[in-house]
Amino acid sequence: MGMQAVADAMARLERVLRRRPETGLSADASAHAMWSGPEAPLRVVCRHPNGREVCTDMPPELGGGGGQVSPGWLYRAGLASCATTSIALLAATEGVVLTTLRVEAASQSDARGLVALEGEDGRVVSPAPVDQRLVVAIGAHDATPGQLRSLVERALQRSPVPLAVKANGLAVQVDIA
Repeated sequence: MGMQAVADAMARLERVLRRRPETGLSADASAHAMWSGPEAPLRVVCRHPNGREVCTDMPPELGGGGGQVSPGWLYRAGLASCATTSIALLAATEGVVLTTLRVEAASQSDARGLVALEGEDGRVVSPAPVDQRLVVAIGAHDATPGQLRSLVERALQRSPVPLAVKANGLAVQVDIA
């Protein structure tokens, strides 16, 4: 599917949503995670409803096998992938011919939070990623740096995962098996 097909699909979507806005809200495909068991104690298999699977594991220094990507990396990959997709969608919609588009999602994490150690201030260190950032490399025919910067900024305002990272809380339900 070329960029014109993407632009056409986005135009169709916009027409449908303008006529029937209620069709815009739908449940997202859930992710199901299953612990692999004691033989691979930190390996987790995540399954999409369509049957696709992604495996994660932790590095050996944390007791994992190290043979898969970590959940934190998968999170950053989702963040970078969503941002890249949103930028490409808006570029196609606006007829911008991209020549380059790369997005790096980076952050820092403090392993002390994994074992609830206190920091210098006496508070328990958070294991959540900090200093989260996206680095976008973008190029296009017949577009100024200012136009490309604007395209990226507007696309990220439409990008679900980057917006969720900025704004939304998380509800947790625990069912005991």
